[in-house]
Amino acid sequence: MGALSTLEQAMEHGWETLWARVVDREPVELLDALRRECDSNVVVCSESRVVVPNAYDVELSDFVYDELARRGSGVGQELTDRLARHGERRGYEWAGPLAVHITRSPQVPNGRYRVASRAMPHVSAEGFQHTIR
Repeated sequence: MGALSTLEQAMEHGWETLWARVVDREPVELLDALRRECDSNVVVCSESRVVVPNAYDVELSDFVYDELARRGSGVGQELTDRLARHGERRGYEWAGPLAVHITRSPQVPNGRYRVASRAMPHVSAEGFQHTIR
């Protein structure tokens, strides 16, 4: 592992720690779930090409959605940006423009979330992304 990679990981960990203190644990847990979803859906096309889904749906329980909405509208964009950095570090190629869509779902148990992904090569990131209001 190179010195730059170690420094990047240290900076990422520091940012996650700070973010967790500012907004409790939900966004950091969501980011971990997004990373796992991304990593578990890789398609190895060749030694130099690994493709991952680009459209991520995050369903939140009413309580978690309301808490994140109360904290501001930047959570969806922050999750998208952080997932993009994760993919960049791993050398992933997105199936299209990357977007994280956050919705409220009464089917998700209170205090929890559900993450799913899919490849949408022609999705417009601006049209797909939802910002919590």
